Amino acid sequence: MVENRDRLYMRLALEEAWKYQLLTYPNPAVGAVVVDSSGAILGLDAHKEAGSAHAEVLAIRDAYTTLTSDRALCATEDSEFLHRELPKRAKNLFGDSTLYVTLEPCSHEGKTPPCSRLIAELGFKRVVIGTLDPNAEASGGAAMLQNAGIEVRVGVERKRCEELIEPFKKWMEGRFLFFKLAQTLNGVIDGGTISSEESRRWVHAVRGKIDTLLIGGGTVRADRPMLDGRLAGTKAPDVAVLTRNPDTIARDIPLFGVEGRSVEFVDYRGVSELEGLVMAEGGSGMFEALKKEMDWMVLFVAPFVKAGMGYNGAQSFELLHQSSRGGDAILWLRAKNGR
Repeated sequence: MVENRDRLYMRLALEEAWKYQLLTYPNPAVGAVVVDSSGAILGLDAHKEAGSAHAEVLAIRDAYTTLTSDRALCATEDSEFLHRELPKRAKNLFGDSTLYVTLEPCSHEGKTPPCSRLIAELGFKRVVIGTLDPNAEASGGAAMLQNAGIEVRVGVERKRCEELIEPFKKWMEGRFLFFKLAQTLNGVIDGGTISSEESRRWVHAVRGKIDTLLIGGGTVRADRPMLDGRLAGTKAPDVAVLTRNPDTIARDIPLFGVEGRSVEFVDYRGVSELEGLVMAEGGSGMFEALKKEMDWMVLFVAPFVKAGMGYNGAQSFELLHQSSRGGDAILWLRAKNGR
């Protein structure tokens, strides 16, 4: 009974975290749930952006608001403020509650105070953790909570929780490269805009987080894109153009005119030297060129069919997660024969 309940709540935390996948870079995506002794959900939230409050803190904030008439905290994600105010206001409110979190609560003082210290101060009865933090600097929260007398369980839905933070782990190793693709139900990828405006806003938001946008030279020549983050109000990413013939690409194409951006040209060997979080976009040639370099693909499938061109070639993927945005299906796929 306890096992099934723990898995249920952890899956809720996972689902919430996936909504912000890649948007939390350079932090991992994390989700958290607070439940009371009867199993009622008091708070459910996720980390949304590096530098803002972590998932555990936001879920505890939501739980505090649920249990009290005090709404002074419900609209803020200011980490310092929440870490300071929650112990003063909540006191022993969570003595019979359980916190579920997909990743071990941090134990260090970084851009935010340590979550494990806050959880210990609030006196939670139990904390259930999906997987331990692979970052040695931030790990140790589970032991800190146990030393504070809190019952700790680690490893619930471990595989799914580790899949969630795979971009973070690969980035720590040097690079995480994902291919973004939009297509119709019948696989058409050309002929104008395909995905919904909401999906495109998400793409623009992610562009504001990445280190490099990798684009094929053929796509640049044909589409003359700008490749900025205007739909989400984010900064334009630096661009690497994959081409053997840089001199054939006109410099009056809009992407070259974006202020504060760097544009470099790379060949196939240069792709392997890119670092950090890299998003790739392009056509069939680009896809084929990156088959052994890509870690994941994020596939947007629009709910209509039309005539046009699709992708040719072969690649196998493992489905990690699926959701929807603006009417489009979103598939998060791990490349089986990638890096």
